[in-house]
Amino acid sequence: MNANGENAGECEICLVARLVPKTGQAAALADAVLSIVDDVLQEDGCIAYIPHVAKGGTGGTGATGEVIMYEVWANQATLDAHAAGPNLGRLVIRFDELLAEPLQLEVLQRIG
Repeated sequence: MNANGENAGECEICLVARLVPKTGQAAALADAVLSIVDDVLQEDGCIAYIPHVAKGGTGGTGATGEVIMYEVWANQATLDAHAAGPNLGRLVIRFDELLAEPLQLEVLQRIG
């Protein structure tokens, strides 16, 4: 067990996924993401799968259409199963059509 009372290798995985749409594809990207949310929430180990859209940066550049996903998974095994599963696969097959740049994933570490 670690200092938080969790078994090593079995702690929750929190991450942020950033999806930047191609010009003119923001609405289609948002729709594609929303189309899988309910199914993903039913996957084993999915604790949270919450889509957001960027409203713009601190520089006041306005809405970008960038989709930010906040995800929490029970452990690495359930995240891996999601990554290889059919629900995310339905979105991934549209990445070339919808995304201006590769998907960006950032795993978060809780500090408090």
